[in-house]
Formats: sequence, C-alpha cells, structure tokens
Amino acid sequence: MNVLSKVRAVERLYKVLEKDIRELQAQTGINCVVNCIKCCTTSHIMATALEFYPMAYHLYQTGEADNFLEKITQINNSGICPALNYFNTENTRPGCTQYPYRGLICRLFTYNYSTDKYGVRRLAACKTIRLTQAEELEKANHLLKLKPIGPKATDFYSRLQVIDFNEAQRLYPIGDAIRIAIETIITNQHYRGKRAM
Repeated sequence: MNVLSKVRAVERLYKVLEKDIRELQAQTGINCVVNCIKCCTTSHIMATALEFYPMAYHLYQTGEADNFLEKITQINNSGICPALNYFNTENTRPGCTQYPYRGLICRLFTYNYSTDKYGVRRLAACKTIRLTQAEELEKANHLLKLKPIGPKATDFYSRLQVIDFNEAQRLYPIGDAIRIAIETIITNQHYRGKRAM
C-alpha cells in the first residue's frame, strides 16, 4: 500500500472510531472537560507515525509541514506534542491545534474501554473524568457490563496493524511520531511520480 493509500485508510479508520465515540457519549453522557489538556500533557505518550499520517498530509497540503518540523526542532523534547497549544487567549483556547487530524492515541483518551482478566469491561477514564463525572462513569461501567459500547482500544490498534503491520508496531515519543509522519509525507510527495534512473 502506498503512502497516500495509508493516509486514506487511517482516515477511514478514524471515521469508524468517531462513530463509536459518539455512541459512547450518547449512551453515557461522558464528555471531555472543556479546555482540559491533561491527557495531552501526560508524560511518556507513545504513538506510531502511521496514526499521524492524516495530520502530516494535511500539514503538507496547507503548506505548514516545514513550519511544523521547525516547531518540533525548537521544542527539542520529543515527549511534548507540537500540536498542543498551552495558552488561553482571546483568539485561541488551550488544546490541540490539529484536532480534526489528531492521532489514534489522542482520540482514544477516555473514550475507550478495556476488559480485565475476568472479562469485565470498564471505561478507561482519566482522573478528571473520574472526579467530575462520577455518576456518568458509573452508568458507563454498568452499561459496559451488559454489552460493549464505544471503542475498545486494542481493536483499533489491531485495525491500524492491518493498514501497515510494521509501522503500527513502531512506537515513538509523540513528537518523534509526528516528525516521522511529516518527513514520510514530504519525502513521498517529493519523489511521487519520479522514476529512478
């Protein structure tokens, strides 16, 4: 599968995921807290470059890829997401500057369930959700005991492996994952259609 086909395949995967997340939200009332960026600032976030191909392609298409690479260089810490805006100003709010193109790990924070060794499904809620939406979380966990609702993280990572098994196995600090995705897209677009001599 070529790089652009992988971009489209990841985008299709995200459409399925968003549908599952909306179902979970509708049935439980669980929602991220406005302007909360705690999951984005969690240390040691690991991700694949593959899951950021849509973001990288969007940055390339809008002429922002080189600027983003420069920003990654300036941050000089691969554990910090270069898409994160920390500030609340008149024109911006804290959060992801590339939200529609965010990676799989970003989409799954709070909005996924796992199964324990006894087969009991439980929402993988962050501390903020546990503290501020305890009633909704209890409802979600009760519903999950009855039937699966919303996404299961391991299922979506398995689907990512179907797109490219090797790339889906390589985990990097989030800044490196985004950098590698951008470099892959730039290289692919540069050599696209050119034949080796």
